[in-house]
Amino acid sequence: MSHMVQSDYSLFASSAFDANEYANAILAGEPYLPPSDLKLSGLGKNPNKLPAPEASAKDDISLAISKLSLGIEDVSKQIKSLISAHHEDLLSQAADANQLSGSLTSVKSDITDLDSSLEKLRRKISVPHQALHVSLSRLQKFQQASDVLRRTSRFVVLARRLEGQMAEMEGHGQSASKADAHPTLKLSESAAQMSSSNSNLSFGPGVLGDTGDEKERTIAKAALSIAELVTLIDGPGTSDFSGTDLAAADPIVNGAINVVNFNLRLINAISSHIPFIEDARVKVTNEMESMVITGLSTLNQSLLASSLQTAYNLGVLPQQVQTLMTELVQDVEDRIKRAFDLTKISKDAYKDGNASPNLGTSTGQQYKSRVRTEPTNVTAPQWTAALWVRLEKMTEEMAECCIKVLITFLPSPPRLDRNTRAQRHVYTLEQVLKLKRDTVSQTVFLDQAMTILENKPSATFWTALGRALERHGRDSARGSSFIQQTLSTGYPKLLRLFHEFFAKITVHTDTVYSSTHQSPETVLVLRSLTYFETLYLSRSANKLNEVVAQAFPSNGARASPGVNDGLSIARTVTNELDSARFDPLFVRAVAKTVVSSLDTMVTRADNLIVKDRTATLLSGPSPTPAQIMNSSIATCLYHCHSRLVKLREDYSDTLFQVISPSISKIHATYEQIVEPLLTAIRRELSAIIARLHRIDFGRSTDRAAGMGGPSFYMKDFVDKLSYIKMEILSKFSVEGDNYKWVISIVKFVLRTFVLHVSIAKPLGESGKLQLTTDMTELEFTLSAFMVDGSQSQKRGGNLESLGDEYRLLRAMRPLLFLENGQLANPTYTSGVPPLIVLHHILVRSPLPLPHSLHGWQEAEYVRWVDEHSEEEARTLVEGGLSHWEKMAETEDKYAKEAEEYITLARTVLKNASTS
Repeated sequence: MSHMVQSDYSLFASSAFDANEYANAILAGEPYLPPSDLKLSGLGKNPNKLPAPEASAKDDISLAISKLSLGIEDVSKQIKSLISAHHEDLLSQAADANQLSGSLTSVKSDITDLDSSLEKLRRKISVPHQALHVSLSRLQKFQQASDVLRRTSRFVVLARRLEGQMAEMEGHGQSASKADAHPTLKLSESAAQMSSSNSNLSFGPGVLGDTGDEKERTIAKAALSIAELVTLIDGPGTSDFSGTDLAAADPIVNGAINVVNFNLRLINAISSHIPFIEDARVKVTNEMESMVITGLSTLNQSLLASSLQTAYNLGVLPQQVQTLMTELVQDVEDRIKRAFDLTKISKDAYKDGNASPNLGTSTGQQYKSRVRTEPTNVTAPQWTAALWVRLEKMTEEMAECCIKVLITFLPSPPRLDRNTRAQRHVYTLEQVLKLKRDTVSQTVFLDQAMTILENKPSATFWTALGRALERHGRDSARGSSFIQQTLSTGYPKLLRLFHEFFAKITVHTDTVYSSTHQSPETVLVLRSLTYFETLYLSRSANKLNEVVAQAFPSNGARASPGVNDGLSIARTVTNELDSARFDPLFVRAVAKTVVSSLDTMVTRADNLIVKDRTATLLSGPSPTPAQIMNSSIATCLYHCHSRLVKLREDYSDTLFQVISPSISKIHATYEQIVEPLLTAIRRELSAIIARLHRIDFGRSTDRAAGMGGPSFYMKDFVDKLSYIKMEILSKFSVEGDNYKWVISIVKFVLRTFVLHVSIAKPLGESGKLQLTTDMTELEFTLSAFMVDGSQSQKRGGNLESLGDEYRLLRAMRPLLFLENGQLANPTYTSGVPPLIVLHHILVRSPLPLPHSLHGWQEAEYVRWVDEHSEEEARTLVEGGLSHWEKMAETEDKYAKEAEEYITLARTVLKNASTS
């Protein structure tokens, strides 16, 4: 029975098991289903319908009771078995539960005490809190009522004060109207206002400031009263100046209670005054605007300060200034737009054309019937004149707008002129706003106005002027080829108009535009003309490029460039810079265009230069085509460079630094042609002179053919030098540089000839005589070479003008005939470098010359000496002496004969080192 089916036990273990229902089911012979099973089977909706009893349900009651008894016994046995198996754990848990009951009793007692304490605290706090809440609610109502009464009382006082102020203001207005009947008095008062505008602006103590006029004081007081009345009506947003704001003084109210703003308009006694207050505000606003107009038109800073104080008292100062600047921007826009209006330009042109005696009546009537938007060839001068007149008028008006800005402030009455305008001084307005401040709050009026303004009034004017000029100028030029053509070609004239504009306003403003400093506002205005400047620079670049293309054609269609081409390019560059030199920014832009054109010229010239061997070939009898082409290009570049370099005297260093790199490139290209040719000339002449070493100058008596005159190498030298002068250098028309080349060639020839003569070995008496003859021939040839091509002029025909080189040649003659002992005496060798003396000593001695010792050719040694210093050359000679002395220790040949010359050479070296 202990293994009773688990389903039987599960029925009794169910939480929904009902013993009574189970018993009733047994007695009725029906199966028992828990309530949860009834719901799942759908019988819960109709409990009277039960399924048919099963076979097990039909057993008698005794059998059911017996089953229950057996089950109870089985469960009891299992319980006893479990208790027996776990009796120790159960006893331990029972003991713990018994101990825990004591602790729980203590905790329960403490909780009871806590509940009692909380109840006492509730009784001590809740009642006072409720009473305090009621009191605070009453205090809030009392304060609200007090605030309403205070504001009402203050309103009544201010309303009566305002009535008196308005009456006083009307009284002053009647006095002013009577004064209008006396023009002389009115003019004197106006003159007094004008004179007072020149005095320093001073503001006395108090909210109103010292305006110097009773009516202005009254208007400012009325404005302050109106502003305070509006504050009282709308609510206690701000404190009045006579009492203390309770909401701001009471921290409890301020921190815990929000006083509800009460609109005083709901009070009948106050609402009846509201129309009067609104009417007074309109009158005061109108008077304030009238004072602003008058103050700006007469430049009366005192009156303007009073009007701005009135606007500040009304709380409309930022809005008032913003309105002024908005109308300023619109007025500037309209004036510039009218200046570029083609319809008006056309009318002005035809009106002037009809009045001009140069135009016939038929021509005037021909264009009178309709308005044209583009001029004809006949009317183009009139259109151009009309456009420049309108632009001049525009700049004058802009100057007035800056000094006295003309703006329509209010609609004029029908009986007044529609063009009646109020003059305003932008800088006067800004100056007053900057100086004027409220003495109570110390608020600067300019800072107050800047709360809604984006920029200062002066900055707004310049920005509006720049934007309007840029937009309307660009749009007009794009829509009319006439305006584009006129203003692009005449851009310097347009720029001069704005220079005059800047000059006019400089007296009244801090605007500066000079070569050293440009104010930001002037740069802003000139940038608005960038469109026309770009067109002008494009035309200028085209003009320069055309001149360059004529001189250096890319297709080689014309002859090589010459003097006139170089002068034409330089002249065009100078003219373009001269046309823009009055403006520091404009001339810099033109200079950049010039740089671009000059770089183009350098590139084209470099492409035309012939750089192969034919450019430096000196074989004769006539120059090569490459030499003719290069000489023409060099001539053009020289004259262009020589004229452009003079620009340094006419322009500032800053500007010249812009074009200086391009000018340097021209000179570098010029040198690129000249230097290789001059190098070839020196190399050719040096090679001819080096031929003297083929002659034996050591023969004493033999008179060979040709020894009675100059040597054969000297004859070749004369012919070659004549060819260089007549056929090569004459192709270069470079004025001063040509003479410089001649001088450099002559000096090179003299140095080279003397060096070659000093190392000519062997050298006998007849050889010395022959060298003397060659020297004479050389002097005559060089003198002829230095003579200019013109017969009436000689440039340095005297060789003495060459200096040390010619004196060295003259001193070389006696050196050849000195005794050995005299060679070491500086008295006899004055004017001759120690190196030449050393060479001559070695020539007379059996000692080898430096080039022989090192295995060099004579020409190579001479070139080495020319490229190194004399100290290095003397060191080379001294090294040769030391080498000979070492060799003499082992070989006695020529040792005694060479000793004398070694001593002479050492003496010369010693004298050279000490001198």
